[in-house]
Amino acid sequence: MKPTLLALALSATLSVLHAPAHAQTAAPATVNYATVASNYAALVHANYSDTLAAAQDMQKAIAAFVAAPSADGLAAARKAWLDAREFYGQTEAFRFYGGPIDDDKGPEGQINAWPLDEAYVDSVQGKPQSGLINNPKFKITKANLAKFNERGGEENISSGWHAVEFLLWGQDLSETGPGNRSFEDFVDGKTPNADRRRQFLTVATALLVDDLGSMAKAWAPGQKNYRAKFEEGGKESVRKIIVGLGSLSRGELSGERMEVALNSQDQEDEHSCFSDNTHRDIVTNAQGIQNVWLGQYKRRDGSMLQGPGVRDLVAAKKADLAEKTSTQLAASVAAAEAIPAPFDRAIGKGSAGRPAVEKTVASLVEQSKLLVESANAVGIAKLTLVEP
Repeated sequence: MKPTLLALALSATLSVLHAPAHAQTAAPATVNYATVASNYAALVHANYSDTLAAAQDMQKAIAAFVAAPSADGLAAARKAWLDAREFYGQTEAFRFYGGPIDDDKGPEGQINAWPLDEAYVDSVQGKPQSGLINNPKFKITKANLAKFNERGGEENISSGWHAVEFLLWGQDLSETGPGNRSFEDFVDGKTPNADRRRQFLTVATALLVDDLGSMAKAWAPGQKNYRAKFEEGGKESVRKIIVGLGSLSRGELSGERMEVALNSQDQEDEHSCFSDNTHRDIVTNAQGIQNVWLGQYKRRDGSMLQGPGVRDLVAAKKADLAEKTSTQLAASVAAAEAIPAPFDRAIGKGSAGRPAVEKTVASLVEQSKLLVESANAVGIAKLTLVEP
């Protein structure tokens, strides 16, 4: 999704701020724009690196599956996709300010675009000849998948997480579970164009791994890259950090990914509709926001990266606001974790799960307001946020 950017000129006259009553509640003296930006850069690189490693494991599982298609091989590939999404979902907090993921040349659209028109990629119920896979004139290459991604419409998606997801699960035709594509769709003689389906899955996965690698490279330490400039950005870099958090909170996660689905009650409006993984997408997105706010991230190997976060910067100026915002972000994560799967059942009117979705939306909306207040508290009065 590419929500409309709305420039919000947010000016505030800051009152005189007094030091917190207890010294231990104040942020360390080393917390400033530069240290927060530097720790953020380290966190971003760690998260993208973990995502890349998980995607490479998925690539290995998919390679093993296409080499000898079987029910077990397909199950292993699906599990690897789900495992990798846990890390990618947290990276969504690094978007919306024109960074390497979504600047004019950024690959976000070919990494995570949705919703996907299944018939653009492959055969679907009632249309056995549809899709690029069933068009022998279409050459399946990384360049072509990138070229044809969103060609002629935003739902004409041929690359990224959701193209791979659709190929692994197939259409979600069940009201109670995910798609149930047979491994025989990839077996010669069982299904038309099985060889092209195997090739498409292999190439789409390779392109995704390439794009994730480019993100890790853009944030690698000690290079002449985006990270080097970002760490020198001071206050402007912190502004970008908060823009990312606020935009994901309000415009993208609570708006495009949840309110739209609540209003339409349409299965096609859920993020990971083929795998029924949307409930986890929501949790990991909320977790990503909390990671950046706190300045910490739990790595794939279980270790914890920790340093100055936006919270610490705010706490040095307005400790009560920092605490209130931290509490609200934790509440959003907890609310998201309470959404029952599958999400497409929870959004229905009268569904037992709908109140949990509505509670999460309300919490995310409230935290976006607190993030704006937090920006004002640290001297940032102009934000460009994504609105729903």
